[in-house]
Amino acid sequence: MDGNLTNTEIREMAQRQPKIYSIVKYGDAVLEKSAAPVERFDAEFADLCEDMFASMYQAQGVGLAAPQIGKSIRLAVVDVTGGKNPEARIVLANPEIIHAEGEKREEEGCLSIPGFRGYVIRPQFVTVRAQDARGEFFEMRGEDLLARAFCHEIDHLNGILFLQHLSMLKRDLIRRKIKKLRKQGEW
Repeated sequence: MDGNLTNTEIREMAQRQPKIYSIVKYGDAVLEKSAAPVERFDAEFADLCEDMFASMYQAQGVGLAAPQIGKSIRLAVVDVTGGKNPEARIVLANPEIIHAEGEKREEEGCLSIPGFRGYVIRPQFVTVRAQDARGEFFEMRGEDLLARAFCHEIDHLNGILFLQHLSMLKRDLIRRKIKKLRKQGEW
């Protein structure tokens, strides 16, 4: 296959029931390594994008990176409306931040670290360059929550978790609580 989707393939994808992936939790090695570039933009890749949106909505998130479902590729999906606006769905394949400005400190959480949140400083505005589900390059500017989601998901693709942006004290406290949950069989 040449990598470009046909209209027939797009119709078939719309009729396919998406797969819901389990979210990989903190402690899994896939979350702490840099992901490989996406090289194939075929029907299988488009299906994966749809599965990731479905998995993200199921987990009530606004962003999901492929490593969070155990796939070490540079792919993330973002929808800050939580599925309320289909136009807000963004596929980020091989994304990079090409511009950032401003600074905003907000509370942040992560689907891979459920139940834990912390204040993280991120740029207020970012511009990303990425490829969509068809492999077409695009640039998009995000502000506030969208900018935060772009940064958070791209961090995942680089093996960085939001914990690394917290103070050493807060990070150690969370790690100790997770260790205790593991011992109790609850993580």
